[in-house]
Amino acid sequence: MRNNINVFIVILLFLAAVTACRDHYHANVSGIKVDIRAARLENDLFSADPASIPMTAKALAGKYGKFLQYFSYVINIGEVEDSLWKEGLLRFCTDKLNNEVYGAVQNKFDDLSDIEKGLTEAFRHYLYYFPGSVVPEIYTCITGFNNSIIVGDSVLGIGLDRYLGKECRYYSMLGLYNYQVVKMSREYIVPDAVYAWIASEWDYASAGYDPDNVLSEIIHEGKLLYLKKCMLPDLKDELIFGFTPEQLSFCKKNEGMMWQYMIENNLLFSSDQLTRKKLTGEAPFTTYFTRESPGRAAVWIGFRIVESYMKNNRGVTPEDLMKERDTQVILSGARYSPGV
Repeated sequence: MRNNINVFIVILLFLAAVTACRDHYHANVSGIKVDIRAARLENDLFSADPASIPMTAKALAGKYGKFLQYFSYVINIGEVEDSLWKEGLLRFCTDKLNNEVYGAVQNKFDDLSDIEKGLTEAFRHYLYYFPGSVVPEIYTCITGFNNSIIVGDSVLGIGLDRYLGKECRYYSMLGLYNYQVVKMSREYIVPDAVYAWIASEWDYASAGYDPDNVLSEIIHEGKLLYLKKCMLPDLKDELIFGFTPEQLSFCKKNEGMMWQYMIENNLLFSSDQLTRKKLTGEAPFTTYFTRESPGRAAVWIGFRIVESYMKNNRGVTPEDLMKERDTQVILSGARYSPGV
């Protein structure tokens, strides 16, 4: 009988631990209404008779509003009101390669229901943590491979030509690196869009961190990743961080080593731009560590600090976190212990 009780207690403790872990990121959003449907600019541009494009420009502007202007900047055809804008749009829509790419996009993205569902759930969580905030209108397009995500005032655009999959022949033609191409696939659309939105809402330049150094940057990026995980609580960590399973394993196994290296080499308080780029910039690996490390490994450390801070300060909300400008408050409150 005593053995059965002991087993029962162990099971309860295990379930409590699992529940506590889930509750840290999972929220009840069932009462929050968001219904995202993507407006598909690429269909309107490339399925129409090219001769009709100049005549339907006004209708496009009415349907796509301010996003059409953001899109026009991305493909470098200027202001919608400019007299040469229609000609630029016509050149873009009649370009042979752009039409080939549109065909590839149609094959891959005939149905966007999974992406719309993923974004709907993400922004339901966003409103849970930031009630009353703006949920952007979602648009898709092709951009001549210029942009993955376009963010503007209350709009968010997805360049579908940047998510055709790592086998896409256009990416090798463009000379893109493998570490870039592995993340140019469908499963990255929702996490990329979420990150782009929150990074525009809380951009580093406007945050006002003092001092402006490596520690401030990795904690700021850690905040963004923490919020990204709050908005996408069921998404695999590999997709949250943009790491392969092997790279994520490296970070978990070498967390203490990376943190100690940054401390011992006085990297945390460096304001040198090259140092910061090596630690936080997109790259095949982080040069201060080993070739097995992912690029932006230091940003993962920043996330771990922020996560520890939030776990150890349960009264702090994500809204409070994003308002906190003193990185020393976060570092001290985190009681960060690498590997725990």
